[in-house]
Amino acid sequence: MHHGSFQEPLLAAGICLDLRRLRLPANLTRLHTESIEGAFQQMAAIEAGSVINVDEGWQTGHYWLRDPELAPSDYQPEIVGTRERIREFSLSTFAPRFRQILWIGIGGSGLGPQMLYDALRIPGKTPRMTFFDNTDPRGMARAMQEIEAAGGLRESLVVVVSKSGGTRETRNGMLVAQQAFESVGLPFAQHAVAITKPGSELDRAATAQHWLGRFPMWDWVGGRTSITSAVGVLPAELLGFDVESFLQGAREMDRATRIRQPLRNPAMAMALAWLHQTQSRNQYNMVVLPYCDALGLFGKYLQQLIMESIGKDEHGLSVFGNKGSTDQHSFVQQLRDGRRDFFAALIKVEDLGADWEVEDGITVNDYLAAFLEGTEQALADAGRPSLRITLPRFDAYALGALIALFERSVGYFAALIGINAYHQPGVEAGKKAADSLIALQRRLVARLKATPGSAHSAQELAKAESATPCQVRDILRRLSQKKGRNISCDSVGNFRYAAEA
Repeated sequence: MHHGSFQEPLLAAGICLDLRRLRLPANLTRLHTESIEGAFQQMAAIEAGSVINVDEGWQTGHYWLRDPELAPSDYQPEIVGTRERIREFSLSTFAPRFRQILWIGIGGSGLGPQMLYDALRIPGKTPRMTFFDNTDPRGMARAMQEIEAAGGLRESLVVVVSKSGGTRETRNGMLVAQQAFESVGLPFAQHAVAITKPGSELDRAATAQHWLGRFPMWDWVGGRTSITSAVGVLPAELLGFDVESFLQGAREMDRATRIRQPLRNPAMAMALAWLHQTQSRNQYNMVVLPYCDALGLFGKYLQQLIMESIGKDEHGLSVFGNKGSTDQHSFVQQLRDGRRDFFAALIKVEDLGADWEVEDGITVNDYLAAFLEGTEQALADAGRPSLRITLPRFDAYALGALIALFERSVGYFAALIGINAYHQPGVEAGKKAADSLIALQRRLVARLKATPGSAHSAQELAKAESATPCQVRDILRRLSQKKGRNISCDSVGNFRYAAEA
């Protein structure tokens, strides 16, 4: 096939990328020759082991996870050995004892496994999986009710995922799960597995308490690109998915997207498309529409992968995702006739594995395909740009390839616009701010306890603690609504601590 322009679809690892409806300029690659070469060089350096996360001094090696021969020699035995231990754990420990999984993780450590479970599970065959992916007590209570309805904690394995071992949301979830097991007389350690950085707080606790297993999450794997590490491979093995095909799909897409010819490399082609839509057309929103229920969480997965990687230094590409054709009823009206600040990415699966005739030789899948193509046409008629990604079928291999395509597109796009895709200073800033507010809460409670019964205004407390009155009011009003806190708020907004009788 001749690949001379963006007017011809690109095929890699079974996936077809069609950019024709974006109407990209024929000279786009010539306009960015130097940036393209720099992006190729940067990607090659990353895969060779250069430190790219300069804030923390880490390499970025998620590509090595599906092709260990590319990894530095010191890492290869760890990667291969971890896979073997996961497979052995699944066969010898999980399968004989457990029927469901409680997964405790946040960000990529939770969203990746959620997406895998939702995409590849087979009802009635795949073990049940429930998630603590937030520090929301109501959400945790609902998850525990679901576990109880499905057989209870006795046959449940808990997987706790935190690279640092101290992630607050994950630690809270772990402690809640621990209390639940203890309340029914079950030893938590005999149901628990950790995925964490060797030597972390969580790793030390799991070792001391003799948890069932510990698997590594290395410095050189970021949470949003961890799905081919133990974070994705462990649940895939436990749930009975085709792990080797999943990794093979990612590996073969990686190989196809290393080609240093932009018009033959689908990841670079997509990165250039994003570059043109954002910088030349001011379209900083990408609407992802997979016409496949199994990919219902894929848009959410891409939100983290893309927005956490690219949203920095005043740059960004906002991702909105839902599934076709269901959700086109709710927002295609705006896509066609509303603001022109977006482009669409439609995902089609040709063979969905099942079909039913509904009228005169027309099948359910015929309608789904017609809705996709009709949406494309309606957008095109209104001058709204879109791209299409086509999978021949949906399986573990296709999912691995699809993820790898977007991972490398993100890396190339970031290099093209001159930002670092592999650190997250904004996320760390949010964590530090949350920690400071928890510390403020402790100081406020201590200050009220020191003068039980005395009224204190938010302004007075804020001045004493070098905080804002709004912060003080938010914290103390929340505490005043909780039984057992012994903090009250009167009609004029003053706060008191009432010692227990």
